[in-house]
Amino acid sequence: MAKLLLGKEVTAALNAKLQAKVAELKAKGIAPKLGIIRCGENPSDLSYEKGATARAELIGVEVQKFLLPEDVTKEALIDQIKAINADPSIHGVLMFRPLPKHLKADQDEICNALDPAKDVDCMTDLSNAGVFEGRKDLGFPPCTPQACMEILDYYGIDCKGKKAVVIGRSLVVGKPAAMMLMGKNATVTVCHTRTVDVPAEARQADILVSSAGVLKSLTKDYVKPGQIVIDVSINWDPEKVNSKGGKGAIAGDAVFEEVEPIVEAITPVPGGVGSVTTSVLIGHVVEAAERQAAK
Repeated sequence: MAKLLLGKEVTAALNAKLQAKVAELKAKGIAPKLGIIRCGENPSDLSYEKGATARAELIGVEVQKFLLPEDVTKEALIDQIKAINADPSIHGVLMFRPLPKHLKADQDEICNALDPAKDVDCMTDLSNAGVFEGRKDLGFPPCTPQACMEILDYYGIDCKGKKAVVIGRSLVVGKPAAMMLMGKNATVTVCHTRTVDVPAEARQADILVSSAGVLKSLTKDYVKPGQIVIDVSINWDPEKVNSKGGKGAIAGDAVFEEVEPIVEAITPVPGGVGSVTTSVLIGHVVEAAERQAAK
């Protein structure tokens, strides 16, 4: 039976550290604040906003919401971002993406209007550059791959000299996760939809990160004994029994009942990576406040 790498334990440790840092900042007269920009009433945005707000309150970080209509113009949204840039009381910004369809063509321009110093969710080009260059002074990395690193750190999993395989090459998870694993001195292979024989590549891994976003794509053919499996994806499984006894629940990429008996350790879905991401987000806000205080 594999060890379950539970997000709640990682989150509890992170929250305790962050609460102490917030107390230190407030003693210096600095109140860390997260600004949330939301366009419209997308249910998934509302759900994440609720979770992020609750986590911020638990840690002691203030939240200011900027709620814009779904049909907001590019100019109005950029003006709002510039106003937030100019407000020294707001240390970090979360803007929900994807933006409404009529802004899709302008999303890069809109995202890059944000000051990278306040970019706590890696939506600017400079934040991405910071991940790929291994620099701490260019914005912040994406919260989900950093949550993966926090889990590895908490459970004492040393990446040095290990072979890591990342399935998925998105700019949100796959590519930055690969860079961050290299930063931990792992030897990294990135698999994608054009990779020949992904299962064979995956079986070579000591640490396997699956971010394909495809339900039941990670089967027993992809794993071997001794592996650490980080299942990043959140998919909907209509056949999975939920907490109320009915059908339909979230699931990762892994066919859990096949993979778990083989590997050494695995993150469950739910209860794994996803549960750590909001603490990472709030942690970025606290760090942004610390950077501002150090100037």
